[in-house]
Amino acid sequence: MKTKSIRQVVLFRVPPREVYEALIHSKKHAAFTGSGARISRKVGGTFSVFDGYATGKNIELVHEKKIVQSWRAEDWEAGHYSIVTFRIDSAGGGSKLTFTQKKVPLSQYDAIKQGWRDFYWNPMKEMLEKDA
Repeated sequence: MKTKSIRQVVLFRVPPREVYEALIHSKKHAAFTGSGARISRKVGGTFSVFDGYATGKNIELVHEKKIVQSWRAEDWEAGHYSIVTFRIDSAGGGSKLTFTQKKVPLSQYDAIKQGWRDFYWNPMKEMLEKDA
């Protein structure tokens, strides 16, 4: 299977702690995506987001700074996982999120790339920055 990588940078007007928690806290994640999420806060723990559409495992967690996970969508080839990294840095009184996803199936690359913006970054910004 041919794959490609995605890299996106998103700025938030909130501290890194809030960005990290939105990504790793099941209820906060569900609040901005509008769908069910079960996310372990432990390395080796599993997660399920978008009502089970995407699943995987935590590979590395650095509190308020970095999340690395194996990810797969239910409609991908059996056994295929991508590697997702969320790196969160302080930036100008807010946060800079540098996102990468490696091994994205080429056939779904455009939809997945846009999906991160539509289903993650835009609603996440709206939720986190509403009072900022």
